Amino acid sequence: MGNPGTPDPGVSQRDGDSGANFEKGIEVNMATVVVGGHSRNVGKTSVVVGLIESLREMQWTAVKITQFGHGICSAHGEPCDCAINDEDHTWAVTQELSRSSGTDTSRFLAAGAIRSLWVRTRQGRLAEAMPRLRRELETDGNFIIESNSIVGFLRPNLYLTVLDHGTADFKESARTFLDRADAVLLHSESADLVPNWGAVSLKLIQGKPVFPVTPDAYVTGELVEFVRNSLMRQRALN
Repeated sequence: MGNPGTPDPGVSQRDGDSGANFEKGIEVNMATVVVGGHSRNVGKTSVVVGLIESLREMQWTAVKITQFGHGICSAHGEPCDCAINDEDHTWAVTQELSRSSGTDTSRFLAAGAIRSLWVRTRQGRLAEAMPRLRRELETDGNFIIESNSIVGFLRPNLYLTVLDHGTADFKESARTFLDRADAVLLHSESADLVPNWGAVSLKLIQGKPVFPVTPDAYVTGELVEFVRNSLMRQRALN
């Protein structure tokens, strides 16, 4: 499964703990929440961790999607000559089992996720991993996904985007799907700054709920209630 020559990229596993025991009998609502952001290091992973911790009853399967650039192998997430000139290592999916390794996917398990997956693809090649990922998403359960680009392949129940006016970089994937965001998580320390985002129009997020975030509190009680109530309203309509 996956690309020839890779060590079972369909699903491989990290060595480590088998995961926490969870209370049985909790109803699963089959929701998908996506958390994106306009640049690296704006707190996307911390938001996912905070939502998992605050909404443990959802029994989340957490997914982190990483698209690597030139010279980085999707099979290992490290520099690799094969990633430059051939098609062998265009994507891989790894299931995290350790709650103590310190990786982002490990943090998801430590926060309370029942499963944690890392999807890696070469830049712009997420479509090639989607058949494998869709098989995961078609199973029963609730999913929380760290990504912008995934919004181009599915319609989540909720899409949250993290913005920092103090960071000039703005990913193309974040710009493309900015108008689809259901709420904005804005770094409060830069809220009064004028962002240097070039052609990005703030009209795309006009009228959307805005939740302030800080490095000490990426997820507030107000945000948790917004997510919970939004998912409950959507479930009632279905």
